[in-house]
Amino acid sequence: MIVPLRSLVTRWTAVVPVVAVVLLVLTWGRDLPGAMVALVTVVLAGAVLAAVHHAEVVAHRVGEPFGSLVLAVAVTIIEVALIVTLMADGGAKSSTLARDTVFAAVMITCNGIVGVCLLVASLRHGLAVFNAEGTGAALATVATLATLSLVFPTFTTSKPGPEFSTAQLTFAALASLVLYGLFVTTQTVRHRDYFLPVTRQGQVIDVDDHADAPSARAARINLALLALALVGVVGLAKGVSPTIESGVEAAGMPQSVVGVIIALLVLLPETIAALRSARRDRVQTSLNLALGSAMASIGLTIPAVALASVWLSGPLVLGLGPTHMVLLVLTVVVSSLTVVPGRATPLQGGVHLVLFAAYLELAVTP
Repeated sequence: MIVPLRSLVTRWTAVVPVVAVVLLVLTWGRDLPGAMVALVTVVLAGAVLAAVHHAEVVAHRVGEPFGSLVLAVAVTIIEVALIVTLMADGGAKSSTLARDTVFAAVMITCNGIVGVCLLVASLRHGLAVFNAEGTGAALATVATLATLSLVFPTFTTSKPGPEFSTAQLTFAALASLVLYGLFVTTQTVRHRDYFLPVTRQGQVIDVDDHADAPSARAARINLALLALALVGVVGLAKGVSPTIESGVEAAGMPQSVVGVIIALLVLLPETIAALRSARRDRVQTSLNLALGSAMASIGLTIPAVALASVWLSGPLVLGLGPTHMVLLVLTVVVSSLTVVPGRATPLQGGVHLVLFAAYLELAVTP
């Protein structure tokens, strides 16, 4: 019974990415009726879950912290593609889409994913234990990237409004790439042990013992299916985006909510994978996924939209408003206090989740 069930799950995760791509080809560039939107949404959800499965197989093959990097970069590719395509179609009303989506990704990862993982791990295992050195380095990089890209534009004077001048935007894009590249080198080469899970006694867990690693051939197949799933997610999400925008407008909510929905959608694979790691008492892996995704979201999205702004019409607004800046500062301070001890109780998880809830409330009713 177990073997056929496992075979069914494997076939399901292999079929859904193909179905998603086929459906994408059939619906691309067309106005979708309500029934088709519902079908696309179901397939989109299946493609997200399939992407999580295939990313975890690849991650298990390459090991930590490379595995977290695979999913973080994959999710960011989805985000960048969605932002650029929606900005290309949205005109002036999408001028703040990049800012809203990137900031939403930071809040979702640093408060939503981190909070729920710390809460689950501490309730299940008594205490959430992680490596303070690696997590602190990741948090410092996220804070620097967020300040350079999302806070400084509000205070610069070279261009009216919360926008960068061309020279400033170029610097921010290059600085983001350099910092992200430096962090990846630190995480995967020079100080890899800082980003590995640890035991209750602080010993590094360098071998994942929950299952045998897949073969190289299986990993390549899963990598190809992961690519298909990501293409399906990007394309289908683009297809339902007009429905999302219409629903937000009909509900009388701010346009920035569209960015929140996009970020929630593309970070769903990351959230599921992080929760699974937290349940297995691999909190460091969860934090690698969360903070790595926040870092990739800024470090790769800002250069991408900076490059896209060359041919996109309309302004590119990156500067945060006062309320969101306060939320960012509070998030950095609370996250620092969470990281320093290298362990967390349900209280820390609850604090992060309350911050996330506050962000969602202020996004809907600013």
